[in-house]
Amino acid sequence: MIQKIKQLILKYKEPLLYLIFGGFTTLINLIVYWVMRHAFSASVAVSDVTAWVLSVIFAYVTNKLWVFESKSWKASVFIRELGEFFGARVFSEVVNLGWMLLTVNVLKWPDFLMKILGNVIVIIMNYVFSKFLIFKKDKGKESSAK
Repeated sequence: MIQKIKQLILKYKEPLLYLIFGGFTTLINLIVYWVMRHAFSASVAVSDVTAWVLSVIFAYVTNKLWVFESKSWKASVFIRELGEFFGARVFSEVVNLGWMLLTVNVLKWPDFLMKILGNVIVIIMNYVFSKFLIFKKDKGKESSAK
């Protein structure tokens, strides 16, 4: 039984790590949003963008090193990954911010609940971008070289 569990963990290591670190990233995002919005009375947009910046920095490091195991810090690899990662995250943040402005500012739905629902959409989008576009395994030895 223990051996089967180990095999499953190894087989699904990448999505499991993505879920774990994605959970921490989401937690950072939600906490920063809540603090900005409710403790500092910042607008929805300022709260959302601040939360996004801090959580994306955390996500980049964890995705690069542990989830997709792209260990290279070679300038060409680092710049490409960083640009693609932040580019994809900007796109998903635009979707999320649009969601927040529509549901909170226009429809007057509860902001924190809408933030959580928006994060579900963002998590799915970001995994697809990271797995298939940014940290692709088929980039050869360059993306895993030290």
